[in-house]
Amino acid sequence: MMYAKMYELVRAFSSNQSAPSVFTTISALLSQPNTRNIVMEICQLSGGFATLPFQSTHVPSPITNVSSKDGTPTFIRCSTIRAAVNLSYSEKSEWQSPNRMLILGMGFVGRIFAEKIKNQGWVVSGTCTNVMKKKELEQSGFDVHLFNANETALMILTTLKNYTHLLVSIPPLEGTGDPMLKHGELLRSTLMNGHLQWLGYLSSTGVYGHSGGAWVDEDYPANPTTELGRLRLSAEKGWLNLGRDLGISAQVFRLGGIYGPGRSSVDTIIKQLPLSEGQKMRRARQYTSRIHVDDICQVLSASIDKPSAWNVYNVVDDDPAPREEVFAYAWDLVEKKWPGLLKHRKPRENTESSNEKGSSRGEKRVSNARMKKELGVRLWHPSYKSGLQSIINQMDQPYQCSP
Repeated sequence: MMYAKMYELVRAFSSNQSAPSVFTTISALLSQPNTRNIVMEICQLSGGFATLPFQSTHVPSPITNVSSKDGTPTFIRCSTIRAAVNLSYSEKSEWQSPNRMLILGMGFVGRIFAEKIKNQGWVVSGTCTNVMKKKELEQSGFDVHLFNANETALMILTTLKNYTHLLVSIPPLEGTGDPMLKHGELLRSTLMNGHLQWLGYLSSTGVYGHSGGAWVDEDYPANPTTELGRLRLSAEKGWLNLGRDLGISAQVFRLGGIYGPGRSSVDTIIKQLPLSEGQKMRRARQYTSRIHVDDICQVLSASIDKPSAWNVYNVVDDDPAPREEVFAYAWDLVEKKWPGLLKHRKPRENTESSNEKGSSRGEKRVSNARMKKELGVRLWHPSYKSGLQSIINQMDQPYQCSP
């Protein structure tokens, strides 16, 4: 029986079967002491190689001569074996915790939220897209998976069912859409018998498109004007439908412009950073919605504490002020705290081209009434003024803002 399963493992790789079937086979092997040791030894022997020929003195002779269909030795992706070995430890005591969060996309919001709930005793894991970020997050005590839109999504599916809560903070990809939802049926079948209780998807107020400066709430017809906006709206529907199929609480959070320590107009002014394309587009708008990252985290926690069926929330502050006004206020804050620092500089809003002046593209004022009423949220930073003041108060020196 052991040899037959080892043969099955080899054939799974050599016939290019999908990652979930490979993981299922490896998991079965790892559950038995004899075959587990063999796979572990293979993994340890692999060293720094990307692939490993499945021929080793550690493998019993009935298996050592197995070849692929064209007669060449079977090669195994060592990264796949390591991933499967890591997943085999998912029955550790930490999985007995009642609160287990997986964050798909530990970027600015994901990481800060992870740190907050980890300090509250949650078991938190996440994903990122590069090795350096992975190492940095692991040094902070997080279990992190490298995410590849085409390959790793399938690997992550195998461990998803162990979590009680899932936060999706991965933007859709142009031409592809949501990288997880493209495996929708597999995602649904994997989670159907899992432990998931709550699902949150971070979207954007950009899905509303243009309303001519009118107030919009969650019942306002979404009409995105960009490809990314259309893909986000499609992803919203996909994740809400998944929540309905699973019978769990699923929420969509439409975020305004995100800011916080290290990512604000104060930081932009101090570091003399160039404007991003998105910032240039927003520069001429009469109204811009924004939200401090701490308030985003507050909303997410409130949603977990008061789960509803399948809902959409606008997550913005009370003051849709123009970006020009926000930068002028940030400039004054910096000048007051460090007189003379900006003496030889001109306010960026005056030096940038204003060829979009008067444009109404994307103009809207976004209401947060549902968020406050249903989740009982009282914003820590109801306007950009308190948010920017809190950011600059945390700086001892102008160069000590977060990278």
